[in-house]
Amino acid sequence: MSGPRPVVLSGPSGAGKSTLLKRLMKEYEGVFGFSVSHTTRNPRPGEVNGKDYHFVTREKMHEAIDNGEFIENAEFSGNMYGTSKSSIEDVQAQNLICILDVDIQGVKNIKQTDLNPIYISIQPPSMEILEQRLRDRKTETENSLQKRLEAARIDMELSKEPGVFDLVIINDDLDEAYEKLKSVLIEVILKTNDSEIFTSQSSRFRRLVRKTHMTLSLQLTNTNDYDFQDCSRSEVQS
Repeated sequence: MSGPRPVVLSGPSGAGKSTLLKRLMKEYEGVFGFSVSHTTRNPRPGEVNGKDYHFVTREKMHEAIDNGEFIENAEFSGNMYGTSKSSIEDVQAQNLICILDVDIQGVKNIKQTDLNPIYISIQPPSMEILEQRLRDRKTETENSLQKRLEAARIDMELSKEPGVFDLVIINDDLDEAYEKLKSVLIEVILKTNDSEIFTSQSSRFRRLVRKTHMTLSLQLTNTNDYDFQDCSRSEVQS
C-alpha cells in the first residue's frame, strides 16, 4: 500500500482510545483519516454505520475474509471485527495519515503484513480503574464485562513485551495522554521529513505542527520522557 505511513492505535476497551482519537481527528481535521472497521455486532446508541463501524452480517464478513479483503480480523465475545484493505487505501488515497484502531490480535496480524505502521498502545492505569470505566458505560452484561476484563489483562501484559509497540501511553489523565499522543505523532511526521505530506496540508495544520513542536521543545528542556531521535521508548507513564 502506498501513501503516508499509517498509525496503529491499540489497547483494551475502556482505555480511552476512542476519546483520544476523536479529539485528534477534530484538532487535525484534514490530516489524519480513520480506517473504519467492520463488525458483526449490533450498533451501540449513537453509533453511525460507515462512520464508527461498518455493521455487517457474519455471512458477508466471512465472504470478505475468504476473498482476502481484510488485513486483519478477530472474533471477540461472539462478534467478528476486522480492518479491510480498502478502508486503509481509501484514506491513503486522500494523502491522509491512516489511523487503525485494533485489538492486540489485530496488532499481531498486521505485523505479519508489509503495512509498516507506527504502533501505539493506550493503556489504563489499573484493572480496577478500567473495570469502573466499563461499568460506568452501562453497555455490558456481567458476562460480557468479565470477558472484556480478561481480554484487558492479556492486552496489558502483552503491551509490556519489548518490540510489540513503539510507544505505550498510560491514560490516567486524558489531557496529558492526549498531549503525549499528539506530540509523538507530530514528531514522527517531522522526523520523516516528508515534504509532500507536510506541504500538501492546510496552513492551519502547519501552524499546529509548529506550535506543538515549539511547545514540546520547551517541555523537553527539563524532561527525559521522550527520545524522538530514536522514537523507540517502549513506555511513557504520567
